[in-house]
Amino acid sequence: MSSSPSRPSSPGARLAAFVSRDVVGGALLLAATVLALVLANTGAAGWYAAVRDTTIGPASLHLDLSVGAWAADGLLAIFFFVVGLELKQEFVAGSLRDPRVAAIPVVAAVGGVALPAVIYTLINLGQGPEALQGWAIPAATDIAFATAVLAVVGKGLPPALRVFLLTLAVVDDLLAITIIAVFYTSAIAFGPLLLALVPLGLFALAVQRGVRAWWLLIPLGVLTWVLVHASGIHATIAGVALGLVVPVVASRRTKTEQSGVGLTHAFAHTWSPWSAGIAVPVFAFFSAGVTVGGIAGLVESFGDSVTVGIAVALVVGKTIGITGGTFLVTRLPGLRLDPTVRWPDIVGMSCVAGIGFTVSLLVGELAFGPGSTADDHVKVGVLTGSLVAAVVGGAMLAVRARGYRRGAAAG
Repeated sequence: MSSSPSRPSSPGARLAAFVSRDVVGGALLLAATVLALVLANTGAAGWYAAVRDTTIGPASLHLDLSVGAWAADGLLAIFFFVVGLELKQEFVAGSLRDPRVAAIPVVAAVGGVALPAVIYTLINLGQGPEALQGWAIPAATDIAFATAVLAVVGKGLPPALRVFLLTLAVVDDLLAITIIAVFYTSAIAFGPLLLALVPLGLFALAVQRGVRAWWLLIPLGVLTWVLVHASGIHATIAGVALGLVVPVVASRRTKTEQSGVGLTHAFAHTWSPWSAGIAVPVFAFFSAGVTVGGIAGLVESFGDSVTVGIAVALVVGKTIGITGGTFLVTRLPGLRLDPTVRWPDIVGMSCVAGIGFTVSLLVGELAFGPGSTADDHVKVGVLTGSLVAAVVGGAMLAVRARGYRRGAAAG
């Protein structure tokens, strides 16, 4: 954690800068997703599943996880750490430092969680209590995939729109994790959760004093993650917490800060290449390999109201819930969208937020049990809804981005 933002000079630094670009990171993520889908639906499906389900790690520490779980819970924590850093920067020194501005994506996230759950429940009324157990499946936005789509199609869009999506998606995931803890977790181990505050507090104290030594900060971060994981709460929340405790300006100013670059910015500069180039693509590769089962499998799956409810809730529920929540909260005095963002941008972004994937698949397993017929239908519903949301929302944002670029060229 000792490098600082500067003009890339070495080949490694130039590679890191290249990978950190949103478009490049997004392309790597989408490529990993397509590769996973191909492998999971061809003759290589057995090999793919065997690698993904291979268990490694010490059982004594409850870390005997599959490779797929390590990617989703472990590597993805790096991504959430970078997201936490970016949000901290925005909350302290950026566009979200005004509580009235920050309140808008928070309320939008609530709408984006509530309405999909309602739509799913309405579609599955009368199908029995088992089907209703999946009410929370379409509630979560996959922040990694959503920001990747925005990066690929969004050149020229207002930067405030990406900040809006990041804030919304993090709040959305926090709400989803809370739902998992309350409704889908048999018990939370409060001992490890409370113990996690110790390394988290030491990490916060160190960075507040300007410490950037990797040999100290990385072990504290890993220990925080291990304890949060042991508590039964989705461990990626540790990444967000670690990012949010990093100060923009430490109490003991470093040379980097004296030159005008904040500590959150410096840490994000260091860890973004690892996040965009390794953590997120590897996570996507092991999470997106859903076996569809061909045309017959799709037809059979969509005969189940669970599949239909998930797909409709992700596309329609997210779009209307987020847009409607944004509209309602901006009717209040003093609450307005960033002047650079227009309502068609919000609608397109809301549709992109319908990309579910990670947490949606996790809730599906918790609701119906991994490997069950209902869980297979959940995967088809999540895959279909997420794909439609990505294509439709991405197309809308691409049109908007083209318009912004033309306006900038004309002006």
